[in-house]
Amino acid sequence: MFVTRYRPWNQFNDFRRGFDRLNTLLNEMDTSTQEVERKYDFTPAVNTREGEYAYHVEVDLPGVKKEDIKVDIEENRLVISGEKKLKEELKEEDYYKVESFYGTFKRSFSLPENVDVENISASCEDGVLEVVIPKLEKPEVEKTKRIAVK
Repeated sequence: MFVTRYRPWNQFNDFRRGFDRLNTLLNEMDTSTQEVERKYDFTPAVNTREGEYAYHVEVDLPGVKKEDIKVDIEENRLVISGEKKLKEELKEEDYYKVESFYGTFKRSFSLPENVDVENISASCEDGVLEVVIPKLEKPEVEKTKRIAVK
């Protein structure tokens, strides 16, 4: 008789592999996901910085056309939204796979009190949207002010 070491994780791994096979089988049988075009929401990466005269918001939007981007001011909030559309894919008999994200997105940012809302500008180049939010000029306030005593 051979002596074998008891390894409880082997049984657990066998159990997990069985579930993996079951999930694969159920995914192959699910025709609703193959017939209906899937649409995903995604969250683009954002970089913000403050300059001397303006705030800058840069949003990474590769593959999104300028026409599909909206920049709005709503209740003292900067709202950037839009949609990345799925490009036409070539379906072949033996395979079909899409890994790129597409769908709608929306990001919003609270605006500070010292911004010039009327002169906000936005430009999109090389898949990066840049929104420039100019600061209002602060009136020069004297550090000390003497009050005359009457």
